[in-house]
Amino acid sequence: MSLLLGERRLPVPPAGDPAFAPLEDARMYWPVQRARLAKTVRESAQSLGVPVEMGLLRLWKHALPGAAWVERIGLPRRAVELSLSEKLVLHVNPNDLVRATHWQGWSHKLRPTSSAFIWDGEWDLRRGDLRTSSRARFIQDVDAHRDDLTQSAAFDKYMARLKAGKPWSSHQQGILLDSEARILTFLQVYLSFMDDMAARGFDSTRGKDMLGVAVTREGRLLKINRGLHRLAMAQHLGLSSVPVMVKAVHREWWERVTQDVPEKEALHRLRRSFQGCVPERDPGPMDPAL
Repeated sequence: MSLLLGERRLPVPPAGDPAFAPLEDARMYWPVQRARLAKTVRESAQSLGVPVEMGLLRLWKHALPGAAWVERIGLPRRAVELSLSEKLVLHVNPNDLVRATHWQGWSHKLRPTSSAFIWDGEWDLRRGDLRTSSRARFIQDVDAHRDDLTQSAAFDKYMARLKAGKPWSSHQQGILLDSEARILTFLQVYLSFMDDMAARGFDSTRGKDMLGVAVTREGRLLKINRGLHRLAMAQHLGLSSVPVMVKAVHREWWERVTQDVPEKEALHRLRRSFQGCVPERDPGPMDPAL
């Protein structure tokens, strides 16, 4: 959908969804343009790096000089994903996937790089509980007040911002909630997502990315990155299974699984070991104090 602003048209937002089309606003033209430019630059840089990363992975697989260094820096994640593709996809009960990496307050220096497939550090010992997350509360709230969304806490939150002269907006979606009607439409869109999921099941193509997980040092699954609203819906609806993609593994687990295996066989051993990975349900020893 494009909206006129003088002679300008609102470009397709980076994370645009047709369901949000009625809320797209031409006043978001420049924020959307900046978001699209950032996305284009990022994707261009990534596409240029893919051949290099595939070369590094081949070097490692064939145990050529430098292979140990490639493994030490964590293996290039995109190359691993391209090599294993659907073999990285697992199906789990969303109601078991209740723990996620907890980055808030965690120094960026201690966070693993998203470009690596093997993650070092203590990231898996610091976990959040998705059952009490803001997304879970939001989904429960709008569903409980679906007959009168003006009674929801979400409506109150967005109305408070509107009355303060700071209406909520999204440069990724190109929308601006600058009226009561727009706020109600926004909340109704999420109800429509939930109702569609209840009727048709989980659609992994609906969001920008697949639900991502990382394998801890103990071989358990922690939720990472995007898709938390979709996961919260699946949990609220009591779905029995959702697809998730393994985006990273802890080095301790990697070394345990691939020990005494030649490089060219390591990814095959890894793939088979995924079948024994189950979601982590317990808190971590480094969880932030409540």
